[in-house]
Amino acid sequence: MEKIKIIIDNKELEAKKGQTILEAAKENGIDIPALCFHSDLNIKANCRMCLVEIKGKKGLFTACSTKAEKGMEIITESPEIRKARKINLELIFSQHCEECGDCIWNRDCRLLDLARKYGIRINRFSDRKAKFPCYNFGSALVYDSSKCIDCKNCVEACARQNVHYLEVEKNENFFQVAPSKNPKRDCIYCGQCLIHCPVGAFAVGEFEDVEKPLQDKNKFVIFQFAPAVRTSIGEEFGMAAGAIATEKLVGAIKKLGANKVFDVSVGADFTTMEEAKELIERKLSELPVFSSCCPAWVKFVEFYHPEFIPNLATTRSPHIFLGSLIKSYFARKEKLEPSNIVVVSVMPCVAKKYEVVRDELRINGLKPVDYVLTTRELAFLLKKNNIDLKTAKEEKPDIPFGTPSGAGVIYGATGGVMESALRTAYEKMNGRPLKNFNLREVRGQKDVKAATLKLGGKNIRVAVVNGLEKIEGILADIKKKPGLYHCVEVMACRGGCVGGGGQPMPVDDQVRAARAKSLYNIDDKAGIRLAHKNPVVEDVYRNFLASEAKIKFFCHTSYSKKQKEN
Repeated sequence: MEKIKIIIDNKELEAKKGQTILEAAKENGIDIPALCFHSDLNIKANCRMCLVEIKGKKGLFTACSTKAEKGMEIITESPEIRKARKINLELIFSQHCEECGDCIWNRDCRLLDLARKYGIRINRFSDRKAKFPCYNFGSALVYDSSKCIDCKNCVEACARQNVHYLEVEKNENFFQVAPSKNPKRDCIYCGQCLIHCPVGAFAVGEFEDVEKPLQDKNKFVIFQFAPAVRTSIGEEFGMAAGAIATEKLVGAIKKLGANKVFDVSVGADFTTMEEAKELIERKLSELPVFSSCCPAWVKFVEFYHPEFIPNLATTRSPHIFLGSLIKSYFARKEKLEPSNIVVVSVMPCVAKKYEVVRDELRINGLKPVDYVLTTRELAFLLKKNNIDLKTAKEEKPDIPFGTPSGAGVIYGATGGVMESALRTAYEKMNGRPLKNFNLREVRGQKDVKAATLKLGGKNIRVAVVNGLEKIEGILADIKKKPGLYHCVEVMACRGGCVGGGGQPMPVDDQVRAARAKSLYNIDDKAGIRLAHKNPVVEDVYRNFLASEAKIKFFCHTSYSKKQKEN
């Protein structure tokens, strides 16, 4: 890519041709304040915090929307810039009600950092939105419109998901972001609004509820953590994106008082077994098989495209699958009363909070999973209890659900579910293992990835959809040509679970790629890289899931058309 020379604050730098001033500054380690900018989204230039001066030009310019030009001399700090930023920041605070104690940006608030830097009075102007309402999005999200600064990042993020649930509506004398009243629009709980909001107007919060069973001696508390959590939670404690913290994570959770800590990647191995079977056994009229691990994607189908409900794999998602086994197989093995077991899932996903309240997932009247904590919530809980992940004692996850295959771990990255299922399906249909387990065609950050694999003498066409931005086109293509694909993996969040709405922030493609790369590194080094070769999987199928009736009862679920819930 062509490079150009520019000068920022008297330093000569190289920038890529076509870059904005803000992008060039960030790449060269120069901090220009910006609240509304996010690399995933279109440039809006409406927070006006990234103002800069350009020598030879009158006035101030927004660095996020101004292209860097050859020889351009830029000033990022001056009395005029400071004055403008102070006024803009005071106006932003006038439409942001401060509730810092329970904010997701607590301890790392860019807004408060800027207030300190520019010495502003955050209450100089009275709050315009003090009486604006809070909205509950099912059991998954809360949107406090009194904190919204009208950057509209959430509206765009929601539209990019083809959901369009958040929109701009007129309120009294000005406009505000609010949930749609249209009965044909509903939230799918993906949480992309949350991770693209710079000021914490969207939130989740359940960690207080989890503290109660931890203090109840009559309860047997089991934590289970998702594949993607191990390579992201370290960011909340100053570790690099993608830092692998599996055993430190277990040790930290044990310090909270959990009786057992299991790895949901083992649950992913079980899910792989059943999804591979569905791919092999489904009739042509039921193809393509859609993955169903992502509850936001499932809700999208149930609400927006119920005609595709028969195509969803009925296999339970990994943490629900494992929760079902914990309250049946494990309870019997350890002579525990299932109703006394409390299962807490640590998830990168906001939609999992919605998933666990679905009645069709209950086993003998019990929820397989009682609570869901996002990665951020667990980090908050650890910090509240003065537990530092970096210095936590390293412990291995507990048996029997503590040692996954590499195929189970890569579920956290886009394409991982597909790759895991194909590894197993290939051996079962061809009678021999794949020569190369790394199916690179389905990996990476592209919006849509496709591959063809020969299974049982047939060419099996598969696709992986990364985020929902392109999903309407994919579904339209499938309607026109039903045999286009045999199997399709869809993850609502960009990057898959590594980019989930419950993950540490800020997040961009670079961070997502680092998290995913570490998951693939774990897989590369794993002693077992096939789900069906995992000894605990073999044992449970041999001694517990020994009949088709039991498999259907404990391993599968159903879906139905949904009406507007929020």
